[in-house]
Amino acid sequence: MKKAEVVFIPLPAMGHIIAAVELAKLIVERDDRVSASVLMMNPPLDSTTTKYTESLTASTLPNRIRVVHLPSLEHTAVSNMAWMASLAEAQKPHVKEFVLKMKAQSELSPHDSPQLAGFVVDTFVLGMNDLAGEFGVPCLANRLPAKLLPSLVLKRESLASFLGAARRLKHARGILINTFKELESHAINSLSKGEIPPVYPVGPIVRCKGNSYDVGSSQINDYKDIMQWLDDQPPCSVVFLCFGSWGSFSVDQVKEIADALEQCGHRFLWCLRKPPCKGKIESPSDYADFQEILSEDFLDRSAKIGKVIKWAPQVEILGHKAIGGFVSHCGWNSTLESILSGVPIATWPLYGEQQFNAFEMVIELGLAVEIKMDYRKDLSKDGIIVSSEDIQRGLKLLMDPESEIRKKVKEMSQLSRKALMEDGSSFSALAHLIEDIMGN
Repeated sequence: MKKAEVVFIPLPAMGHIIAAVELAKLIVERDDRVSASVLMMNPPLDSTTTKYTESLTASTLPNRIRVVHLPSLEHTAVSNMAWMASLAEAQKPHVKEFVLKMKAQSELSPHDSPQLAGFVVDTFVLGMNDLAGEFGVPCLANRLPAKLLPSLVLKRESLASFLGAARRLKHARGILINTFKELESHAINSLSKGEIPPVYPVGPIVRCKGNSYDVGSSQINDYKDIMQWLDDQPPCSVVFLCFGSWGSFSVDQVKEIADALEQCGHRFLWCLRKPPCKGKIESPSDYADFQEILSEDFLDRSAKIGKVIKWAPQVEILGHKAIGGFVSHCGWNSTLESILSGVPIATWPLYGEQQFNAFEMVIELGLAVEIKMDYRKDLSKDGIIVSSEDIQRGLKLLMDPESEIRKKVKEMSQLSRKALMEDGSSFSALAHLIEDIMGN
């Protein structure tokens, strides 16, 4: 039986690595002829990424998936796309060395070892696709919806790198998109008609519940406490606020959020992170005590209807019957998790492509309400202050039990699940992708 090996090269950031690992799982579990290697470039963008990759041991992964850690390089600033391009360029020799060893092994035992069939390269490290040409195999690039351009495009110094990555997509064998046809049918149909590689919408790819990273030894008590609190709340009564692994706010903005929550009166679960020091580009940390940022009066008054937390098992929370709405930064993974769970979103984008995700969800698809769609925050600076009144207005729309948006999200949730089932659109797209892989 012919066997094939696919090499995944994600950007070393949490959302990118998770998507690559989950896609690799889908492929190898669908077809026992295919195996996958996920190459982890170093340095990672934050310590959370390191913890997640360390949790990916052989015992936690399906057979025929291996995680390979490439040698560490000197850590440099992570403020622009040029850094991503230079990281990919510096890691190319290590990737090439790994693939050469893999090919040598397959030549020694051609009947037992899989043959290299292609690379799946993250959009932000598309310079790696040169290696695909060297080895005579195709390159497939991860999701980059054409109209959802990241904040980096607005900076002159990083625009050239971004446009270069976009041009390279034309030379890929295929483009993998973490979406499903029923959600973005117009874009998928449009992209399928031009002179570009085939598009494979294989989502929603969502991190599995019970992931060993999500419930580590230091967080198991937090997890139980959160879920037990949710168990005690009425169905669809809780608004969940969470802004991703890089989401944090200034003291003044936190006060406006607290005031809005108190004034609107909804039950709430708020994941609140501490911003880094001014001028530093690093991920947020935990508050030792929430009285550092929230008044004791607020904590006392809201104790019966609200809970402020340091860390959130997001997939499990969104899937809980008590959750009625999600105030989100509109990262694409979080957006898909919310859709899959049938929970409407109030959009509060921060950086990257999140403003465009928010625009698509609110304006084009009608699956979300707006808090501040054009909010933009540099990772090293505070953004503008969104008023308590604007936040309250968004929360009122979000938690309306009879809203059309709530009904549409429930319908899209059902479609997202059907897409992953046998004969569903994403199930079929994955089958076509595997056919292409085996054809190489």
